[in-house]
Amino acid sequence: MQLRPPSVPLITVDPYFSVWSPADKLTDSVTVHWTGHPNTIVGTAEVDGTAYRFMGKLNRNDNTPALTQTARDCDTFSTKYTFEGAGIVLDLTFSTPLLMDDFDLMTRPVSYLKTEVKSADGACHDVKIKLAVSEEICINNRGDMDVTVDTFTTDTYAAVKIGGVKQDVLHCSGDDIRIDWGYFYLTVNEGKVYSEKTAVPFVPRHRHDQQPEGFKEEMTFVCAEADLKTCCRTSALFTFAYDDIYSIKYFDVPLKSWWNKDGKTIETAIAEAYADYDCVMSKCQAFGDRLFLDATRAGGEKYAEILELSYRQAIAAHKLAVDTEGEVLWISKECFSNGCAATVDVSYPSIPMFLLYNPELVRGMMRPIYKYSRTDGWVFDFAPHDCGQYPLVKGQVYANNHIDGQMPVEECGNMLVMAATVAIADKETKFAEDNLDLLEAWVKYLELHGDDPENQLCTDDFAGHLAHNCNLSLKAVMGIAGLGIIYKMLGREADYETMMEKAKKMAAGWAVRAANGDGSYRLAFDRPGTWSMKYNIVWDKLFGTGVMDKAVIATEFASYKHHINHYGMPLDNRETYTKSDWLIWTATLAERRSDFVEYVDPLWENYNCTLSRVPMTDWYFTVTSNQRGFQHRTVVGGHFIKLLEYSGKMKQW
Repeated sequence: MQLRPPSVPLITVDPYFSVWSPADKLTDSVTVHWTGHPNTIVGTAEVDGTAYRFMGKLNRNDNTPALTQTARDCDTFSTKYTFEGAGIVLDLTFSTPLLMDDFDLMTRPVSYLKTEVKSADGACHDVKIKLAVSEEICINNRGDMDVTVDTFTTDTYAAVKIGGVKQDVLHCSGDDIRIDWGYFYLTVNEGKVYSEKTAVPFVPRHRHDQQPEGFKEEMTFVCAEADLKTCCRTSALFTFAYDDIYSIKYFDVPLKSWWNKDGKTIETAIAEAYADYDCVMSKCQAFGDRLFLDATRAGGEKYAEILELSYRQAIAAHKLAVDTEGEVLWISKECFSNGCAATVDVSYPSIPMFLLYNPELVRGMMRPIYKYSRTDGWVFDFAPHDCGQYPLVKGQVYANNHIDGQMPVEECGNMLVMAATVAIADKETKFAEDNLDLLEAWVKYLELHGDDPENQLCTDDFAGHLAHNCNLSLKAVMGIAGLGIIYKMLGREADYETMMEKAKKMAAGWAVRAANGDGSYRLAFDRPGTWSMKYNIVWDKLFGTGVMDKAVIATEFASYKHHINHYGMPLDNRETYTKSDWLIWTATLAERRSDFVEYVDPLWENYNCTLSRVPMTDWYFTVTSNQRGFQHRTVVGGHFIKLLEYSGKMKQW
């Protein structure tokens, strides 16, 4: 990968079990949770009795000598580093095998680190590889509570286990928080494990930072070591694993994840991970190679690299749980926003990746919304925004469920488009049919309010309320068309024709009222001379429905070139910031691959150059490349929309 990741993924399992390196070199920074809080892991290689760091730091002032990093590479499932020094070459491969066609594997909370050493000078060297993982991995903040440690050995591996003394499972929710229940396991296939206390003094990140209340200088680390010789045994395999006991509280019922729904223990899951490592890595390699090749054909190598970096993040901002009926629930966390769970307008932009690789996950996004919409807790005639705050899924929390903070057109349109896409993706209509009463009610709302929306919020709620929003109106158009597609797939031809006629009539009126007169179209119907990305109409192209005049889309897309800054096109004329998901959706309107590449390459430049060293942000400034907000969000699954178009999957209805 030529792209320099803004933050490098190391462990990417779910919103809680997450470790990143926010630096170009693995030795230049403390390793962190996606929120930026320390998840300190230190790796050292003792070569012929002298210790050198190869991973992380105890803190910013840790001056332990480090091996020299000579290479770094990322692909769909793995991050690789090469280090040299003290007469050896050390290769590291971090992998989380998030293969969506195998839920047992995808949800298994076990991530790998393979270490390989060889001689660089022809001599035989004794090398001791040591990993030390801090208590921060299993508590919200260091000092919050005491921890317990246990060690054990199986026929396959040696393990050390750590967890908080207070095990209050699923007791809280929030955004900028980390898990403080369950147990972390560090294992090695051949070696020893233990724990140790290490002093880690407070170092302020900013000049005025104060030492937090309850801060403790001495932390517990769990450690694993492997003895290698460059003239004989040259590799060791470590795993990082987390047993959260229960994953989601779903309308007051604690639910397990898929991997342990039938009682499998974490010890068994780790043993299976060791047993199938080579086979799993071979599958990952084949999948990753196909993804890169197809994405390059669809949108160029830079686009393919964006997708490689997006893949793990999009999955790891979700948790897959199983409800009491055995149905899949794919629960997103609205990271670095408000922590909402199962958010409709976060699911909607993320679906292209999941439609490509496992549509059942899209149904898993929608099930909580359908369920909540049928409860007495939801009193409105439109679709909800969310179903709780992660990991507590029990009903909408956004805007305190008050009418003024709702997104009626937005969420109705989102759910209708999602229902159509998932029906098309695997030609399964029962799910839509079972929920047709809700879909029809939401279409009625769009017919009444979608043609010229009132002063409503849309998914870009950070920009505030906007009346007569042209792009929001396009969502209504595509929502109505979405129900038409479902009717067609159900064999209801007359209803299909009725819906498509309504969508086309609304689109024709839109083109007249939104026109600026120069081939471009407005941000809002009552604001001549304004402009915005019209990303919602991309489904017309993917579906092949033809509800909008192609000339309208062509001249609108041509007008965008006047607004592209160094790091991309802004969302609209009000600010210089943009959204990466909507940028690629808008670029997918291009009829020529070269136009798509011209539009998307600045996004690659943004990720490659930004000084905001966080997991991919989807909200940044197009002039400076600085993060505006958001990080580690599931919406980067939306980057796959060009690949979804390339697949032709959405036209098979």
